[in-house]
Order: sequence, then C-alpha cells, then structure tokens
Amino acid sequence: MSVQSSVKRVTTHVLSEMKLKGEKISMLTAYDYSMAKLVDEAGIDVILVGDSASNVMAGNITTLPITLDQMIYHAQSVVKAVQRSLVVVDMPFGSYQGNSKEALHSAIRIMKEAHADAVKIEGGSEIIESVQRILSAGIPIMGHLGLMPQSINKFGTYVVRAKEKEEADKLIEDAKLLEEAGCFAVVLEKIPAELATRVAANLRIPVIGIGAGSGVDGQVLVIHDMLGMTQQFSPRFLRRYLNLAVEIKEAVGKYIADVKSVDFPNEKEQY
Repeated sequence: MSVQSSVKRVTTHVLSEMKLKGEKISMLTAYDYSMAKLVDEAGIDVILVGDSASNVMAGNITTLPITLDQMIYHAQSVVKAVQRSLVVVDMPFGSYQGNSKEALHSAIRIMKEAHADAVKIEGGSEIIESVQRILSAGIPIMGHLGLMPQSINKFGTYVVRAKEKEEADKLIEDAKLLEEAGCFAVVLEKIPAELATRVAANLRIPVIGIGAGSGVDGQVLVIHDMLGMTQQFSPRFLRRYLNLAVEIKEAVGKYIADVKSVDFPNEKEQY
C-alpha cells in the first residue's frame, strides 16, 4: 500500500516518507471553501493557498498587491473545507522580507488565525534570517526558488531562471541552505529540468516543481490554469485538464436564454 493512500491526514512527515519511497506528490492551489472541498475530496496531497489569489481572484497583474489580511481570509476559507490535504499558505510580499521579527509575526498570524499547517516563503540566502526565526517558533516552512513572482520587478521578466551557471550554482546553494535550516520542502519554479532533477536528487526534503520537469518529487499548478478558467496564461509547463472558461460561458448563455424565454423556471421548478 502506498504512503499516500494509507494516511487519513497528510503531514510534512508523510511527504518525507513519500519522497523516500519514490511516490510523487500532487499539489494544487485553492483559495475558497467550495473549491478546496472538491480538491481535497479528490485526493490531492497538498493544497497551496497561493498568493496567486492576487491574480486569479482579485485581478491584479502581479502577486505583489495581496495583503497578509487577505491571505489569511483565503486560508481560513480553505482550511474549513479540508479534511485530508496538507494546507500550505503563501506569505505575501512585504510580510517577511528584510525584517525577521515581522516575518515571525506574519507567520504566527497565519498559523493562529487560519489554522494552516505550514507557510511558504520565496528566496534563499537573502531571507534566511526570517526562515530561521519562523522555524525557531516551530512553524513548518516550504521554500521557493527559481522564478520568484514576488521578485518580478527585480527580474523584469517571467523567463526561465537559472540557465546560466552562476544563477544555477546559487540556486543549488540556496536549496541546500533551506534544507539545512529546517524547511520541510522546496518549490522550484520555471528552471531547466536537468537542474531541477539534480537538486531533487541531492536534497533529502521533497522538491515540488512547476515548470521544472518530471525529475522532481512532485508537481504544483494553479487550479484556475489547470481547469482552463484562465485563458490568457499559456506557458509550456501548463496542461489544461478542462476548458471551463468555454463551458461556464455556454452554461451562463443557456441560463440567460432560458430566463428571457421564460423556459426557466418551469412548473416543476416553482412552488
């Protein structure tokens, strides 16, 4: 029996066991009660309450505008729905960079107010003091390296990261640094597959990829992208499992037509 199928609740320890046994980890985002309930019941291992809510829920161009209060609101909604999955919450831009005391305060708020299982934080050596302070309070951290959306203004582009040796070497060093600090997992976003495979092979902790090839320990996608609710975002790594944008528009169009033709409600649909 697989580790994944034998547990009633996924924990950070379960993810470690899955890596040891070579079982791939599945991870998706969710931001509200209804979607989180469906994703959890479907059997996903990890639900990420991503700061991508800034894009898909609030319509912002980047992840930067979303606040800590807003992230806690989304996390509270998700946690209420989840029975089995591990719930990880993104720490938003400005809640941890440059001030480790503020980082700890932000992480504590997420854990106490949302009842989350863990937090996710972007960066390596430049934010290691914040990582260490949060971990010292017993709060589990998932790291995030490679393309870091919160640093988009520094990068200036969403192109593949760590293609050059200098940046690749730093990513490897940062991954080891996060592991040594005590992070339970790390996300690698939009980096060469060969590099991601190498990192995953050299870390004891699980490595989750998004646009990082198949040689890592698991995969994550934004649920709105995976279900085809968003249409303007089409990177190479995205596989759409449904085309909900079209289906929803068709359903709404049919509803409008039925209302206007007085086909809805019919006699069976009224009191």
